[in-house]
Amino acid sequence: MAIMAAGTLHAAKLARLKTRIRILGFLNRVMFVALCGAAGFLVVAKALPQRNELVRLEKCLDEAKFLEREVAAEREQMRIEHRALREDPGYMEVHARDRLDLHLDGEKVLRFSRER
Repeated sequence: MAIMAAGTLHAAKLARLKTRIRILGFLNRVMFVALCGAAGFLVVAKALPQRNELVRLEKCLDEAKFLEREVAAEREQMRIEHRALREDPGYMEVHARDRLDLHLDGEKVLRFSRER
């Protein structure tokens, strides 16, 4: 009977040990999944501010390109006006008369004000 009891006791300990091993294996898997999830969350959390900074910088770049196009168009207009002032006496006369508010005798000057 002592042998039988020892065998049963040994079998019971073995069963408990196997159960503990299964539980520990399950807990190891759960902890691994939790660790992977935390690492993934950390990667996403670190990338979010960089994404926001990228969006802000792209917006700033678009504004700078828009201003660059405006300045280039204004520069081209000034270049055309400068060439006309240098080469076309008629344009120079009109421009000077307009800026200095001069007119010839007998001329009627009509002025239109622009609303801004």
